[in-house]
Amino acid sequence: MHFRNTAMEVEFVPSSVIDPLNFSEMFGRNAPVEIDLGCGDGTFLAASAARNPERNFLGIERLIGRARAACGKTTRLDLENVRVLRMESSYAITHLIPAESVSAFHLLFPDPWPKRRHHRRRLFTAQFAGSVYRALKTDGLFHIATDHANYFQAIQERIPINLFSALDAMQFPASGFEQRFTIRQAPIYRLLLRKISPVR
Repeated sequence: MHFRNTAMEVEFVPSSVIDPLNFSEMFGRNAPVEIDLGCGDGTFLAASAARNPERNFLGIERLIGRARAACGKTTRLDLENVRVLRMESSYAITHLIPAESVSAFHLLFPDPWPKRRHHRRRLFTAQFAGSVYRALKTDGLFHIATDHANYFQAIQERIPINLFSALDAMQFPASGFEQRFTIRQAPIYRLLLRKISPVR
């Protein structure tokens, strides 16, 4: 029987905000999970899910308007392998994502908070990188992109070099932000990292 998503069914509302998520129950199947942190309007999320129907994709988005847009886009494309969780990415990854459960994280164009006095609000910290490492499966990927040179440098400085190794860039679908930056010919800075065993 063919199942058609609705926006309400795409949005996942956890029964608890302290218990780890159960991806098998969330998606109704066992499959590799990729997470788009701050999925915005769902452009990247939907394109990735359409390209990889054998994988499950979870978008995490704090803003209700963007989360609804991502759900709507998923519904229009009739994608059954997408769920959207409306929540702060930092909280979700620290408290709800089970250890060694994720095949890939995508952090695309996070708010750079360019003013120095706002840098403390940036998502990417050494602690955040450690939470990503904990949640990734062995050899899992961490895909990062930003248009902000200063933030990119700060990200590079906060990556634990004993936990990740750098890989050559892969071809990924463009997010909504990336499409706009490309039109403006703005530079885009990327990292693709792989989880490795801790180097002592």
